[in-house]
Amino acid sequence: GMLGGRALGGRAEFGREATPGAASGGSGAAGDGLGADMRALYGREADELARRVPDVPRHVAGYALHRLGREGAGLSDLLVGSEGTLALFTALELDLQPIPSVRALGVCRFDGTGEALAAVPAIVALEPTAVELFDATVLGLAARMPSFERVLRQLGEDGSGPPRDILVVEFAGDDPERVSTSLSRLEAALGGVAVGVTRAESPAFQACIWAMRKAGLSISMSQPAARKPLAFIEDCAIPLDRLPEWYRRLTEIIDRHATHAVWYAHASVGCLHVRPALDLRDGDDVERLRAIAVDAFALAGELGGSHSGEHGDGWIRSEFLEPMLGARLVSAFGEIKRRFDPDDRLNPGKIVDPPRMNDASLLRARYGLETRKLPTALDWGAWGGFSPAVDMCNNNGTCLKRSPGVMCPSFRATSDERHSTRGRANALRLALSGQLGEDPWTSPELYEAMDLCLGCKGCRRECPTGVDMARMKVEFLHRLRAEQPLSPRDRALAYLPRYAPLASRIAPLANLRNRVPALARLGERMAGLAADRPLPRWSSQPFSLRPRVSARENGGPRVALFVDTFTRYFEPENARAAVRLLSRAGYRVEEAATAGRPLCCGRTFLNAGLVEEARTELDRTVRALSRFVARGVPVVGLEPSCLLTLRDELPALDSGPEAAEVADRARLLTEWLIEAAALDRLDLAPLPVRRVRVHGHCHEKAFGADGPTLEVLGGIPDLEVEAIAAGCCGMAGSFGYEAEHAEISRRVAELELLPTVRELRDDEWLVANGTSCRHQVADLAHATAHHVATVLEAAAFPP
Repeated sequence: GMLGGRALGGRAEFGREATPGAASGGSGAAGDGLGADMRALYGREADELARRVPDVPRHVAGYALHRLGREGAGLSDLLVGSEGTLALFTALELDLQPIPSVRALGVCRFDGTGEALAAVPAIVALEPTAVELFDATVLGLAARMPSFERVLRQLGEDGSGPPRDILVVEFAGDDPERVSTSLSRLEAALGGVAVGVTRAESPAFQACIWAMRKAGLSISMSQPAARKPLAFIEDCAIPLDRLPEWYRRLTEIIDRHATHAVWYAHASVGCLHVRPALDLRDGDDVERLRAIAVDAFALAGELGGSHSGEHGDGWIRSEFLEPMLGARLVSAFGEIKRRFDPDDRLNPGKIVDPPRMNDASLLRARYGLETRKLPTALDWGAWGGFSPAVDMCNNNGTCLKRSPGVMCPSFRATSDERHSTRGRANALRLALSGQLGEDPWTSPELYEAMDLCLGCKGCRRECPTGVDMARMKVEFLHRLRAEQPLSPRDRALAYLPRYAPLASRIAPLANLRNRVPALARLGERMAGLAADRPLPRWSSQPFSLRPRVSARENGGPRVALFVDTFTRYFEPENARAAVRLLSRAGYRVEEAATAGRPLCCGRTFLNAGLVEEARTELDRTVRALSRFVARGVPVVGLEPSCLLTLRDELPALDSGPEAAEVADRARLLTEWLIEAAALDRLDLAPLPVRRVRVHGHCHEKAFGADGPTLEVLGGIPDLEVEAIAAGCCGMAGSFGYEAEHAEISRRVAELELLPTVRELRDDEWLVANGTSCRHQVADLAHATAHHVATVLEAAAFPP
């Protein structure tokens, strides 16, 4: 975890990187301390080592006694890979290597894993710096993840065609021509062997491919089933020319035990990560764990390989050192352990005197705990139920990152793991297994964990296993409401769409609280609304398209505009700008409406856990929108959180065909402008500013819908468009207005967004499509953020 870009921070400062196996060997404090007894032990066992230690690029089984025969060998040669069983390290000297200035990838597609592995020796002969495998199963899982959809489309592997395996081959150096020639040689070598080779020469494209490789473990764990791919035979290292046989015979072993496996990782050194799918809560699968391991390790030895090539022995492989290396070398390892750690204090049970690998005391699964099967308000069928959806969290810890990104804003603001996606998933596991009491939904521990979830949906995209904590919070709140009724504040926020028509008619009175400090203070004391946060201003002229079809003399194709509650009653100018734009592009705009009050997506009800009220609103909305969808009329919306509710929560609340059609056809304005190729018809002119900086709404990012905003703004002449590298704004609907959450909301905003906004120049505009985002920067940075519709309107209708 400390290699490459995160190597002690040294990569950026020195222009060099730590490389695997780069620990100091023959010099320095660690290298000088090899005693005569260890040298004598090596001399005694040299013949046995030569006979037993496999000749493969990677072998870390047991202690590295075989390394002591190298010229200049030192103590570090023995200690590296000893898994903390021999000594403690207070400092390490790393051998930094120059970072190549040029890198390029060749992504090679094959019809099967066997075909891909058969090509590895010829590829390695070209001297690449890396050859990494993804099997068809891993690629199929990745294709379902929004964060990897685009890169897989670029590679021609989006899941729409026959499943294929790929080998990612990297060449690096300081001569661009030589690196490019190496790619050409790769293409020539694989002619007639691979289905195709995609060249990835741009750093951005390469970064996307390597991000997918880095997430390989978590991608493989994203299977929505009780059985998960487990790491216990993933470390075998096999001679390259035996890899096809390894694949064929190991697959037969796994099939014989009635399961399947994923294959990925280091093909260039024969160390493929093979992970059979098992459920260790099932006693039969625990037996399969051991049976597969015994057969797989025996096969590795038969093929001249090692059962431990990279990750070490630990509890899972130490037991098999004797079958692999023999009793004599295992006895020698015991001598080494007693020489360094006679009292067996350092990481006992690893390498020397290990337990059985399937000892019940070592398993994390707890058989005495039955997961409760509870009725749910949302449809969790895609995961096999609510509990399996929670179990999609495999504790990989991606949500604990501190770098800019959507996930996880509450953890980044608090540095408390309880307030991360992983912390919440673990709290839900405790609740579902009865460890938080008979009525876990009202337990303080679970409420505390779920309370600071902002519902940003960042985990849905950025978590490699696609944990959807925002939806889980809706389910949690729904269960909570059965025991704890809404507070008056939460009821007022949830039912806002119902009373909004009345509030807009008395807008001056409704807005009085923002102008009278005493009323704001009273609101905080009585309702829990932060007194120092102005509430959104009601408009006395809410949006209404009268008649419900925009005037357009020449008719033109139709488009249905879905205007959400927030746009209609607080910022109607955004909807009016959208109507002008669509009309300018030659479209006849119709307002999506039904009898009675305006349509609503149910977002405010979902945020309060009032699922049935949200279902009622969505039923009305589906009936209205399906009339357009059935006639092929596109449905376009403006507010990301509302429009994307139709794509996300609607299918979980309504499994009918009409709802599915609406979910499939609903588009944000920017998405539809791109899909309909309507941008060119707007005849955009330059703006009075040089640059726009764009803050994407969290839900836009979660659904990969932020890119179209950058693309449409890029169509404005003479305009620089820059995406702000920031995560959540921290407002999250009403979250930032709630007195108990106002400080966390500010801290989230201050992570990246507000400092960037304060740096805006006079010739720059800020664009933010989310109403919450715009209010956050207005309140906390006193800056104006524009919806993309008003920016395009300014370019389409210059003064």
